[in-house]
Amino acid sequence: MPRSSSGWTIAVFGVLAFILGLVGLFSPSTLLGMLGFEALEQRAPGDYTLVYMAASSMAAINMGVYYVFAAASEFRSFYLWTVPFRLVTFSVFTFLVVTEAAPAEFIGVGLWEGVGALITGVALWIESRRGVTTRWIPERQLVA
Repeated sequence: MPRSSSGWTIAVFGVLAFILGLVGLFSPSTLLGMLGFEALEQRAPGDYTLVYMAASSMAAINMGVYYVFAAASEFRSFYLWTVPFRLVTFSVFTFLVVTEAAPAEFIGVGLWEGVGALITGVALWIESRRGVTTRWIPERQLVA
């Protein structure tokens, strides 16, 4: 279990990524619909949408596990690293919606990343003001 507010933000993000990854893996049409994309009954030859959905869903599952493990070990450096990269993701996904390359519903993914990054960043900032430091090496290291 996480021992800090910032850890909880990472754990929640990880669990949600894991669950949404499972949805995409086992019911790609459900996830496509949630994202505002058309879920076709039949796909044309050469349409690899379902392959892409499986690959990105598997990546979300893995990412969810990484985030939960980072939160469980209170790997605060990892939390810090996620903030700018999740803000970049927010920017790219928002750009895709604004330029109409992606449907309007896709903004939810960008907002999930951006708001989550800001919440994690604020939690880290508050904790640092309370004297909690972010170390570049996890507190507990595995010894072979």
